[in-house]
Amino acid sequence: MAEINNNANEVIKNKTDAIVAELKKVIEGKDEILRKVVMVILAGGHILLEDVPGVGKTTLAKSLSKVMNLDYKRIQFTPDTMAGDITGFSVYNRETGELEYKEGAALCNLFLADEINRTSAKTQAALLEVMEEGGMTVDGITHKTPDPFICIATQNPMGSAGTQKLPDSQLDRFMVRLFMGYPDLESQVKIIKNREQADPLESLVKKVTAEEIMILRELVKHIQIDDEIIRYAASLCMRTREHESIQQGAGPRAVNALVQMAKAGALMDGRAYVIPNDVKDIFKDVCAHRIILTSRARIKKETEEAVLDDVFKRVRPPVISAK
Repeated sequence: MAEINNNANEVIKNKTDAIVAELKKVIEGKDEILRKVVMVILAGGHILLEDVPGVGKTTLAKSLSKVMNLDYKRIQFTPDTMAGDITGFSVYNRETGELEYKEGAALCNLFLADEINRTSAKTQAALLEVMEEGGMTVDGITHKTPDPFICIATQNPMGSAGTQKLPDSQLDRFMVRLFMGYPDLESQVKIIKNREQADPLESLVKKVTAEEIMILRELVKHIQIDDEIIRYAASLCMRTREHESIQQGAGPRAVNALVQMAKAGALMDGRAYVIPNDVKDIFKDVCAHRIILTSRARIKKETEEAVLDDVFKRVRPPVISAK
């Protein structure tokens, strides 16, 4: 394949680089995470952020809303959060004699579901339905979410008291699971210094519009991907279903997520085609939350990421010749 060097691809790369660079003004030392978050948005997916409190999950969502000029709403999930808080509800109007729709928090571009595992299964299901359908039906009337619609859900893996674990079928709705992680020493020092005089969020500027995001999403669909790379993605997921440490492997939705994320990564790199490394770079992010380890693996304290590393070694990547 010939190297893409036309102006259009250079403009796209510069645009996505500018988004990541602007986010880095607030989120220190997490360049790879920022890039993957942008990839998910371009691929049309949703994000599960699993990490301890205070590492910047909420700050990331707020930063995205400013840099991408998105309508942003947030709900701190608690046991008494209702499904209607997400989808909205109808109220009887005595003057008109009709039901009036009061919109829910999910009618926005960027919705932050903070600590999604601290609310009821019914409320979780309502959100997951909105994510899947791109809208919600209240009293027989469907209300579509605006384009783009992105959900970022967070959960704390350490505090399980009073939580309602997401069912595996619902976890599959998230394109990736990402971990922010603690910042390194130098990043922590920089974070404190940057916040001494002002809030860095106030300095962020818009780098893209909602309309431009939809255009970029359309361009992702037109990224070329060789059949052998699709087969590679499918083979990786199939091997998770055969691995001795995995009770339940990644399904077809994971294959599609791998392909779409790989295409988004190629677009951000200024390429019009996917290479095997595009799949490699996001394999664990896409599949780790979609597999269930066996009891034996859990007793041995194996992690999903370590098992997927082993899966990856067992599948030979394709050799794609230049065209």
